[in-house]
Amino acid sequence: MIDLKYFQRDFEVASSRLQKKGVESETLHDLQYLFTELKKANQELEVLKAEQNSMSKLFGQYMREGKDITELKAKVDSNKEAMIPLQDKARDAEEALYRVALAIPNFPDDSVPEGADEEENVELRKVLEPRSFDFKPLEHWALAEKNGWIDFERGVKLAKSRFSVLRGEAARLERALINFFLDTNAKKGFIEQSVPFMSNAAMLQGTGQLPKFEDDLFKIEEENLYLIPTAEVPLTNMYHDEILSASELPQLMTAYTPCFRREAGSAGRDTRGMIRQHQFNKVEMVAIAHPEKSDEVFDLMVENASDILTALGLPHRVVELCGGDLGFSAARTIDLEVWLPGQNKYREISSISNTRDFQARRAKIRFKDGKKNRFVHTLNGSALAVGRTIVAIMENYQNEDGSIEIPEVLKKYM
Repeated sequence: MIDLKYFQRDFEVASSRLQKKGVESETLHDLQYLFTELKKANQELEVLKAEQNSMSKLFGQYMREGKDITELKAKVDSNKEAMIPLQDKARDAEEALYRVALAIPNFPDDSVPEGADEEENVELRKVLEPRSFDFKPLEHWALAEKNGWIDFERGVKLAKSRFSVLRGEAARLERALINFFLDTNAKKGFIEQSVPFMSNAAMLQGTGQLPKFEDDLFKIEEENLYLIPTAEVPLTNMYHDEILSASELPQLMTAYTPCFRREAGSAGRDTRGMIRQHQFNKVEMVAIAHPEKSDEVFDLMVENASDILTALGLPHRVVELCGGDLGFSAARTIDLEVWLPGQNKYREISSISNTRDFQARRAKIRFKDGKKNRFVHTLNGSALAVGRTIVAIMENYQNEDGSIEIPEVLKKYM
């Protein structure tokens, strides 16, 4: 959640920053109005509380002086009755403010470039040169058919569209990639965790998926649980409503999980193949960091994801997201986009985000800084999305006859 005191104190500056992320001025003024209503309700309540305190002090004085307290008691009781609707009004105003605030995205960093959508993201660098083919490279779904690697039809039969079945070498490759990713992350200091694949609503609110993105989640109605959309949810919330010591920071964690997404807003996008699935595997990195050190951790996470792609021999580029393409919780995001020769384009394979204290405010994750408790910074990123890595290996390592080589670093895992 955004810092509401900062928003109220510096409304114009805060609004300008949020508009960079596409938040409409009407929404911002609605939030400002709710602040005004809450302030007004609290002021009215404070006046009556002050009167109540003043009259309460008179009781002792009247008793010592032997005065009749009947009239004073009547006034106190009347004042108490008058306070009840004002208390309700203040509570309702606070709840309304909180509901709206939960749907307001994080402030983007000042360094985030201006822009409306992904077309205005900024390329920072390219890593590895794409391979030159002396034949027309196929897309992964055509290679899957040639090699019997992916069964799209049976995935639909078993579940519905946007599900698939990996077979034989593809299934082994998936397992090899998961182990390779986890081992590489561990060498960089990320401690492996094995977490539940379901989460309750409080945890999803903590990381920002609820309430705004409920339509993208698969819910288990009878249990009031959700299938996780990413391991970011359980990993970040490991420290939900906890206070760490400064010496415990940073907490670096990694986990493999399947991820479940309804892809509610993606009708017509990437309907063929494995790029956009309802269920996919991912190895995630999450960091709980000291605010003064979170930029260093961010750079470490970007470097690690890029190093994995380099070790696999996969050409990729590093891209800074503009304000209009920045995710709800992110203050800054760098995407890694892998080259897909069959599609003749770069496609996202990892997204590394620093949310600053946005998720920490929602999830109440703090650390002890001297005598004060401060909010930590939370970071998350893929290292990597497994299905998209399989797609990238298939397209980059294909031969003219349709066969597929295996990257050298994976051979010991297969």
